[in-house]
Amino acid sequence: MSQKAIKITGWALTIILGLFLAMSALMKIMQNDTAVAQASSFGIDAAVYRFIGILEITSLILFLIPRTGVLGTLLLAAYLGGAIVTHLQHHEPVIMAVIFQAVLWITAVIRFPELKQRLLLVNSKTIKQ
Repeated sequence: MSQKAIKITGWALTIILGLFLAMSALMKIMQNDTAVAQASSFGIDAAVYRFIGILEITSLILFLIPRTGVLGTLLLAAYLGGAIVTHLQHHEPVIMAVIFQAVLWITAVIRFPELKQRLLLVNSKTIKQ
């Protein structure tokens, strides 16, 4: 695959992931009735749920900015891990959070060659080609 195709794929995945996570965060921040009802069924207060939305959008913004993308990746991975655990505790399906977690890491490895080098133990000469 050419470098241009890899770059386009990385940014396309970033946009798709960003749109879904932005929608999720805005539903929490705007206190959407359905989202607040689900949060309250988990025992999460509306104010705490709004704060979770603020953390989610902040992490997403860090992920979208190339210079802070690796930090954003780590924060979003932690956020999604927490979502998976919360759903497991309440016997809710976790498939969507797991899919988002997988897409996040695939996107991060495509966008940030240093992650590919460290996580997949790829030679740095291979990355530059």
